[in-house]
Amino acid sequence: MGTRRHLAVELASTIRHDGHGGVADDLLAPEDLDQWVVEHAELFDSRLDIGRFRADDALLAEVVALRQAVRALFAHAVRPGPASPADAHRLLPVDEALARLNEAVAREPLTAWIDWPDGAPPVMVSLSATDDQGTRLAAALARATIAFLTGPFRERLRACTAPRCVRYFVQGHGRQEWCKPSCADRVRAARHYRRQRARKPEEEAP
Repeated sequence: MGTRRHLAVELASTIRHDGHGGVADDLLAPEDLDQWVVEHAELFDSRLDIGRFRADDALLAEVVALRQAVRALFAHAVRPGPASPADAHRLLPVDEALARLNEAVAREPLTAWIDWPDGAPPVMVSLSATDDQGTRLAAALARATIAFLTGPFRERLRACTAPRCVRYFVQGHGRQEWCKPSCADRVRAARHYRRQRARKPEEEAP
């Protein structure tokens, strides 16, 4: 199973199974978003100043709206496979989801300069022309989603089909059907239970 983490998949996964048959949302308050950003700091580029970042209600709403767009586009990407059952019945139209991503990216103006250290090849460095960390965050999430959907991992994106699971995941190998071992165990247990139930009437027959 692959271990690489993708920022867009991590954002989509803030909607998850709550362990009790329902769905949990990890982004209910600005403090939740603060914690999520810190936990995923290594996935952001250097333009986001994690130490200065503080979410408010407006930014939380914007990130949740972006997540809705991401999950709608993930559902579109996995077709003809099933979408996550968490929101399959109320997905944004694809054109609206795309517009949300593009608008978030456009709000962060970028400039570039070249750096050429001694003994190393030259590199291009992208700089943000805004100091607003919320704008930078939203743009980073949107850019990560665009990069994911236009790159090679899109074709390996799947919705986990384990009972009650609502996650999207990237297949680590061609036969992977579930997002993590605990989901695979749950599927096997359910199959075993069904086989036992089907066998029991035969054993009880005279």
